[in-house]
Amino acid sequence: MPATEVTVRVPGKVNLQLSVGPRREDGFHDIATVFHAVALHDDVTVAVAPIGSGISLTCEGEGQGDVPLDSTNLAWQAVQLLADSVGIQANVQIRIHKHIPVAGGMAGGSADAAGALLASDALWNLGTPKNVLHDLAAAIGSDVPFALHGGTAIGSGRGERITPVLASGTFHWVFALAPEGLSTAAVYAECDRLREGRHVPDPYMSDMMMQALRAGDPVLLGKSLHNDLQQAAFSLRPILGRVLEAGEEAGALGGIVSGSGPTCAFLARDAEHALDIAVHLTSSGIVRSVKRSSGPAPGARII
Repeated sequence: MPATEVTVRVPGKVNLQLSVGPRREDGFHDIATVFHAVALHDDVTVAVAPIGSGISLTCEGEGQGDVPLDSTNLAWQAVQLLADSVGIQANVQIRIHKHIPVAGGMAGGSADAAGALLASDALWNLGTPKNVLHDLAAAIGSDVPFALHGGTAIGSGRGERITPVLASGTFHWVFALAPEGLSTAAVYAECDRLREGRHVPDPYMSDMMMQALRAGDPVLLGKSLHNDLQQAAFSLRPILGRVLEAGEEAGALGGIVSGSGPTCAFLARDAEHALDIAVHLTSSGIVRSVKRSSGPAPGARII
């Protein structure tokens, strides 16, 4: 009997390194980044709906009031794109249960798109090859292919070109959530403004970062964390500098603004150390809430 609904679990991510090149003529930037999936997930369900009803979307959980419930939602766009690519009518209900912060720099919207893409492919029993799903994901957004992939990987181009990284061990993270999100476009625009008139080198990969990942060395990884968008995020949200200072005071091995922010990620020695950092950040009164997680986590998968 055909399935009437499929649920996919998708991970959030932190950019361990984000090197941003000059602004291109098309408005985008070439980047070199190390994506790292963490065990902070959204669950995306795609269910059969009556013929002629089209697509609908509901959301519950973390930041649900800030999630668009129409065709501007990337999960909705993913379902529509897959349907259009095979010439079928999409009559489905999308249900998203969120744990990944909204507009927090952890690619929650992109993760939901990847989940919706995989779930609708399974629901319609299409068996779309992985490389085709990857191309569809890249057409939706730069971070969507990595959400399908998971683990730890280098992202190049706009971030849509994924190369797996040889990494060992498990890393423990604490995420400090901000009261409200930041627009990725606004952060990139502020980055361009701050760098105006300066020579901006091509994006690059850090040898120390690769060494830390191969060795599974959290101390070396903490020293390697770097984000070219961090100063732009500080410019738009000055309190983030104080949040990173609080993480350092708590003994974090390293701290970084995740992606375009405003979520801040702190690396711990182990799970117990992560708990100590979380308690310190919670008591500081300068963050909305704190979540603990570990990585690398697998990519989008049916549950």
